[in-house]
Amino acid sequence: MTTVPEYATAILNGARLRLRPLRTDDAQALYTLFSDPSVTRYWSFAAWTRPAQALAFIELRQSLDPQRVQTFAIASGAGDDLIGTLTLFLLAGNRAEIGYALAPAWQGRGLAAEALRLAVAHAFEALAVQCIEADVDTRNQPSVRLLEGLGFRCVRQVSERWRVGDEIGSSAIYQLRADAPPAA
Repeated sequence: MTTVPEYATAILNGARLRLRPLRTDDAQALYTLFSDPSVTRYWSFAAWTRPAQALAFIELRQSLDPQRVQTFAIASGAGDDLIGTLTLFLLAGNRAEIGYALAPAWQGRGLAAEALRLAVAHAFEALAVQCIEADVDTRNQPSVRLLEGLGFRCVRQVSERWRVGDEIGSSAIYQLRADAPPAA
């Protein structure tokens, strides 16, 4: 098992959840999350079909340079169980891309917004990121509303950007700049 570099061990605590590094014991919950077709419908890969995919994902993410990629488990505040994931891809020019997924049973409670607020604050304050982007399938209206509610603005659209299985999706690229922090 690969150890998580110290740089990536930031734990970000919110009122109802925490963002923490992925652990090997998250494999079953991670498999449950990404084997759900409703979660991966607008994702860049199809639903997982083998539990080993979860462990491989964890090991890969733990092996990446945390100054380039930081993947967090979104953990419920009541316990420390994984209920989703959030990743910051740190790019050149003090930019980052953010990606996130939340288990259906936890959606609709404002938890994704709380997780994004924590990650955005971390990126702007601790990592000196100046601009965060999110690539959203244009059909994923809950995610569009979430980003817009946090102050992200659509800066461009890209037609037929992703092919997952038999579906082709278009993207809306959203940005949030450090000089325009997220809405309260």
